[in-house]
Amino acid sequence: MKLSQFRFKLPEEQVALYPPHRTFKDENGEIERVFSRDQSRLMVVHRKRQEIEMYKKDADGNDTDQFMTFRDLVNYFDEGDTFIFNDTKVFPARLYGTKEKTDAKIEVFLLRELNEELRLWDVLVEPARKIRIGNKLFFEEDGPMVAEVIDNTTSRGRTLRFLYDCEHEEFKRELFALGEAPLPRYIVDRRPADADDMENFQTIFARNEGAVTAPATGLHFSRELLKMMEIRGFNFAYLTVHCGLGCFDAIEVEDLTKHKMGSEQVIISDDCCRLVNETKEQGRRVCAVGVSTARATESSVGTDGMLKPFDGWTNKFIFPPYDFGLSNALIANFYHPESTMMMLTAAFGGYDLVYEAYEQAVDKGYMFGCYGDGLLILDD
Repeated sequence: MKLSQFRFKLPEEQVALYPPHRTFKDENGEIERVFSRDQSRLMVVHRKRQEIEMYKKDADGNDTDQFMTFRDLVNYFDEGDTFIFNDTKVFPARLYGTKEKTDAKIEVFLLRELNEELRLWDVLVEPARKIRIGNKLFFEEDGPMVAEVIDNTTSRGRTLRFLYDCEHEEFKRELFALGEAPLPRYIVDRRPADADDMENFQTIFARNEGAVTAPATGLHFSRELLKMMEIRGFNFAYLTVHCGLGCFDAIEVEDLTKHKMGSEQVIISDDCCRLVNETKEQGRRVCAVGVSTARATESSVGTDGMLKPFDGWTNKFIFPPYDFGLSNALIANFYHPESTMMMLTAAFGGYDLVYEAYEQAVDKGYMFGCYGDGLLILDD
């Protein structure tokens, strides 16, 4: 397929800058927000029946004028069905420092730690033209956190050595205390990250630290919703995909077969495989929660349709047409035009039907992006 086939006009006001919330003014007249993870809208696509649902039903099964919310997804699954979640944990990857001598403000985005003992980190810097090998960056006006640039890796990439003498755990604690939630650029260009974002931009089941962006679909799940799902007898399987920034890279080729995805680390345990495979053998539904989960499972599914343990990296790029070997349900968000996430979603639900769902989402005012609304695709 071609890149231009995933182009559509997304109104700026339909890019979600915050999770679902209610606002009110406190006693000082300041705006306060009360967030509700599971109160985003939910659209449901039935790929075999070629149907799209948006509205709640009345007692007779007819559409009402109320949009479905994310909690309504429980009505589409049965006891014994299994949901596969990505339990990666986001760390506060975006820091701001100043360059020695000039005091120029520099954004430093932490990607991964390269060497614990030497305090080496792979980072992105902005503006990159101001940062050269040998420069020092200070992260507190009078504090001890200082870093030296020791290598250029890409046009924006640098290797930093942090000059901080202490135990490694203390160093990471102090470093992360200086950071903020690594919200996507399309949010931070329109409003700064705040104290709520470090909680909001983290799934409630996050366990394994290593992601520099959140597995966005998992953000919809509240403790109350998970308890409701547990009571209904749904199963929860967990794998780990340390989500990177590759999903946000602009695709610069019209022919999608020529695009190269960035690699992400994937860990799929024996326990995860056992639960998922038992569900498939019983003829139950297996639902991938998010495109990162779907990409991981498609990187490790066998020719027999069963999930295999995996510990490594994947750069699998999925776009239509593609036959999924494992899941028969997918939950996703509504994503930006020409994004790899939209392409995987279209591959799962079928290009024409998913594109129609996106057109209706724009027309009906659904919200897009990591804090946006949800889309459930079923194989029925």
